[in-house]
Amino acid sequence: MTKVAQHQAGFALLWTVTLLLGWRPLVDTIALSLRDDEYTYILLILPISAALIFMERRPLRTMVTWDLRMGAALFAFAALFACLGLIRRAALTPDAMLSITMLAVLSSWAAGFVLCFGRRAARSVLFPLIFLLGLVPIPRAALNLIVVLLQEGSANSAHWLFSAWGVPVAQRGVLLSIPGLTVQVAQECSSIRSSSMLLLMTIVVAQLLLRAPWRRALLIAFVIPLSVAKNGLRIFTIAMLVTRVDPSYFTGKLHREGGFIFLTVALLAVLAALWILRRQERSEIHIDPKPEQVTARGE
Repeated sequence: MTKVAQHQAGFALLWTVTLLLGWRPLVDTIALSLRDDEYTYILLILPISAALIFMERRPLRTMVTWDLRMGAALFAFAALFACLGLIRRAALTPDAMLSITMLAVLSSWAAGFVLCFGRRAARSVLFPLIFLLGLVPIPRAALNLIVVLLQEGSANSAHWLFSAWGVPVAQRGVLLSIPGLTVQVAQECSSIRSSSMLLLMTIVVAQLLLRAPWRRALLIAFVIPLSVAKNGLRIFTIAMLVTRVDPSYFTGKLHREGGFIFLTVALLAVLAALWILRRQERSEIHIDPKPEQVTARGE
């Protein structure tokens, strides 16, 4: 068995042990993502992280080394999360308990990676390791707050579009009234599912295609108002079709299944912003002129 194979076997053994010990929160998290549209994004986290680590497999072969000290420290950190969950079980809501136990499981995965491959290898794949934190379900209270913010932002965005189009509109909270129609921006209209997908895709694209950390952060931050604008555009479009074309649009496929269309529009906006940022990066790369050749004269 080669040296690299020994490290891989060690990690596989540790990962199997953590799976056996933490199978319940993993199963509960997967079940939650399959049951609740607001957590569907979780299904993408592990495949994306695994793919990003796999892309770095060749450079990793030259970095592998055992790191028992840091690995043991991270395992202790994982055990601390697990103990915290057990001690506070009675005081925690089920969703908060699931979040804490998943943090313990993911910490143990990171610990196993560092122990078997070393800190240098872990730094080279730091992004996909951190990206795994997306497997931790957001507690319901925090998620409800995000949904409310998206609702209010979507209503404000749609109000602005109606006003810009010259349509008389009155707004009271998340309730919008235009001639012939009153629309309430419900939780389903917040498009939390498509917004989370858009955010995940942008994070990965920014990491892969942009060099400067501030440009990555700028592109990711751009997604937040873009998600609100996307939702507002969807509300505006459907309302205009209902009042100007056919009332059946209110219950048609565009209303029920049209989120993909507006997600595509938002993705095109992200790609346009990405193109601008990449163009700026390329323009900042200065190629040094070739040094002048000096010919030596024999004496």
